[in-house]
Amino acid sequence: MIKGKFLDENFLMTVATIGAFALSEYIEAIAVMLFYSVGEFFEKLAVEKSKRRIKSLSKIKSDTANVLENGKENIIAVEDVKVGDKIAIKSGEKIPLDAIIISGSSYVNNQAITGESKEVFVKEKDEILSGGINGEGLIIARVIREYKDCTVSKILDMVDRATKNKAKTERFITKFAKWYTPIVVSLALLIFIIPWIITGDASSWLYRALVFLVVSCPCALVLSIPLGYFAGIGSCARNGILIKGANYLELLAKCDAVAFDKTGTLTHGNFAVKKIYATSESSEDEVLELISYAESFSSHKIAKSIVGLYNKKINIAWIEDYKELRGKGISARLFMEDCLVGNAELLRENKIDFTETDETGTIIYLVKNKVFLGYIVVGDEIKENSKFLSKSLKDVGVKHISMFTGDSENVAKEVSESLKFDSYHAKLLPDGKIEKLNELRELGYKIISFVGDGINDSPILSASDIGVSMGNMGSDVAIEASDVVLMTDEPTKLIDSIKIAKKTRKLVLENIIFTLGIKVAVLALSALGLAGMWLAIFADIGVALLAVLNSMRAMIYRKKKTTKA
Repeated sequence: MIKGKFLDENFLMTVATIGAFALSEYIEAIAVMLFYSVGEFFEKLAVEKSKRRIKSLSKIKSDTANVLENGKENIIAVEDVKVGDKIAIKSGEKIPLDAIIISGSSYVNNQAITGESKEVFVKEKDEILSGGINGEGLIIARVIREYKDCTVSKILDMVDRATKNKAKTERFITKFAKWYTPIVVSLALLIFIIPWIITGDASSWLYRALVFLVVSCPCALVLSIPLGYFAGIGSCARNGILIKGANYLELLAKCDAVAFDKTGTLTHGNFAVKKIYATSESSEDEVLELISYAESFSSHKIAKSIVGLYNKKINIAWIEDYKELRGKGISARLFMEDCLVGNAELLRENKIDFTETDETGTIIYLVKNKVFLGYIVVGDEIKENSKFLSKSLKDVGVKHISMFTGDSENVAKEVSESLKFDSYHAKLLPDGKIEKLNELRELGYKIISFVGDGINDSPILSASDIGVSMGNMGSDVAIEASDVVLMTDEPTKLIDSIKIAKKTRKLVLENIIFTLGIKVAVLALSALGLAGMWLAIFADIGVALLAVLNSMRAMIYRKKKTTKA
């Protein structure tokens, strides 16, 4: 009342309780306040969990940089490093600031920033982004942006702003009480005051007014609505889906557009050999064997996937004159034959006659004694579970399905077309993903969900109406930034969550219609003096029990067997 919140559900509950005490209905008075308080506690607890500060996001930030000055290395806070300073980035270190390489080369893992699963080879004059991880070798680079303007800082800032600007869903009971409470309180006063003035009979009309207030008590709604949503949340939990608040379950029921990250969300995030091609001069077994021997010294995921498929002991005695050609591939004598293993640029540089393939993925070509023998295609495998997404999401009412990824255009196109998505957008940094999200809003989609798993997805997870992350393989930052967590990393769990949300919302609407219908009828009877306390109790506690029992149906969810797309 001091804060100006006078005629809300709290006021009505208080007046109704006092009325129940005045009519000697002590058990009802106590039960109403007790259950209302318990419901409030659990709802506030859920909201607090969904608003926790994303503390672990700082993991992508490097606190210091190795600044080179007058031949000496000084460790300085990243905030104090200036544009133009030279920094040294050692093997395994995070790139502290956006910079341009002036000496050295390496493979850099940018997955935390772009979401791209493939490590990128960088060399002199290439730009490197803060937040990436230097895979191997020493890099000397010149800083091109201060910390406040660099990539990591922008990601942190976007998450912070997106979290603060996220729209809050008001609870139904609060919005309902803004209209309901003043009306029933005014009617109760009129029922008491006007007949009292006319008839002079204060006690009987006070009794009718108190019965009217007991009937009007919204405990059926206060109990059944939160319980319905929490039952839905519990049903999701049993199916491996964590919902961080009842408001997100409500939004899931209205979701009309979904955007997915690619790597680790729709795909496994692990490389695998997709194809082995051999010319008439060779065989698939020979191509796999020679490339496996050439790649056996590498710790790169692509090399490991090839050697893993070969699955035979590598005899290093058959590897001679081994040379790693940065950004191109490998030259070596394998089984006493001169071999080249690498990309198309390596073959063109050595004037090898070959036909370059346009297949999607990383292509590793093989040349023996200057004769082209074939190639291996390595790619990130699409999850089997992802193949059912498009049709199943459309079946539950989602109108548009898109993919936002930092991967290349050809990879994005292949995955999107394979999964029959409505659209895709490639080569996106975190801010680019948010731009595409806003474009979906401009197209008229009202409730948009984004599903991702990486640190780079945290800004858009916070900015979307419903952020959904992977709980098993996803980063801690993505899990903290999201509103829904799929604990088994199956993207089709999103379909289960939408189905449960729609069922829950249907049950809640049933409770609202049933409760208000009964209450309006009994309120009219009580105003006319045709309803006694027994009917008032039924209209309050009886209806509440029926509504609660109906809400519990939200806990029952039988997952149907998924059919092939």
